[in-house]
Amino acid sequence: MTRKTIKRSSLILICVLAIFIGVPRLVYAQLSEIERWIAPLKNEYRIEANVTYHVVNNYEVKLDVFVPRDATTLHPTVILIHGGSWRSLSKEHHFLDLLPYLARGWAVVNVEYRLADVALAPGAVEDCRCALWWVLRNAEAYKFDPEKIVITGTSAGGHLALTTGMLPISAGFDWHCRLTENLLNLDTYTTPLNQTRPKVAAIINWYGITDVVDFMEEPNQKLFALQWLGSQRNAEAIAKDVSPLTYVELGLPPILTIHGDADPVVPYSHAVRLHEALTKAGVPNQLITIPQGGHGKFSEQEMIQVYEAIWSFLTRHEVLN
Repeated sequence: MTRKTIKRSSLILICVLAIFIGVPRLVYAQLSEIERWIAPLKNEYRIEANVTYHVVNNYEVKLDVFVPRDATTLHPTVILIHGGSWRSLSKEHHFLDLLPYLARGWAVVNVEYRLADVALAPGAVEDCRCALWWVLRNAEAYKFDPEKIVITGTSAGGHLALTTGMLPISAGFDWHCRLTENLLNLDTYTTPLNQTRPKVAAIINWYGITDVVDFMEEPNQKLFALQWLGSQRNAEAIAKDVSPLTYVELGLPPILTIHGDADPVVPYSHAVRLHEALTKAGVPNQLITIPQGGHGKFSEQEMIQVYEAIWSFLTRHEVLN
């Protein structure tokens, strides 16, 4: 083989290697739409983790705030409340539930609350109400749009999303908040005290419990509900007081419920009864039924359809422009 042939062969080899070495780089450079969104995300959002929003019996209850760095406009804001049967999990377990809202440029408040081993019912309800008051009180500082506050949660978090947005102030669950004294100052809050309830634009309820009393006795008795209520003598009265069905009346925010009709944990009847009661009371609402759907874990296509329905629902009720 001549020197010229060797040189030519070497050149060809170098070109071939360059092609194969360059392929991964080329593929890597061609980011998908979701990758292009994620890449600069940390530059577009400011995160404040574990902000104390409530202190009770020396226990600090915390939340995380994700807010767009654009401080010139107000942002629609979602309050996310995690599930876990009122006795387990944490706000970190449901972090991925934030992504659809972050993708739309929303502000997000991810809330923890006292679990059953720290506080029996109605502790979790009180905490989440305090989280809502915290958001309203800090709307100006974080550029939360007080006219576009949406509350959402799954399972027990769905229940707490409902109670947080539905309970009237007269129900008496707000007085344990850290900033209770400021409730008396009508200039402090976006929603004045003389209104029936704090202003919420919509509630997105994912297979939440709507009748806690139903979980106290067979056939739907649930150990986790009994553990949350504990051995309190007035447990049944508390269960009724923390049941969303107790507070159905005209004037509630629009409510969207997503529920599988084969849910083995929270009976589908909870969603149907809420839907029927809200409709009868004249409250704007919608029930999305997942055929043969269980307790969450819906298919990819079902989740896509649900989020399309959520954005449509929020658009109809003027939360989205």
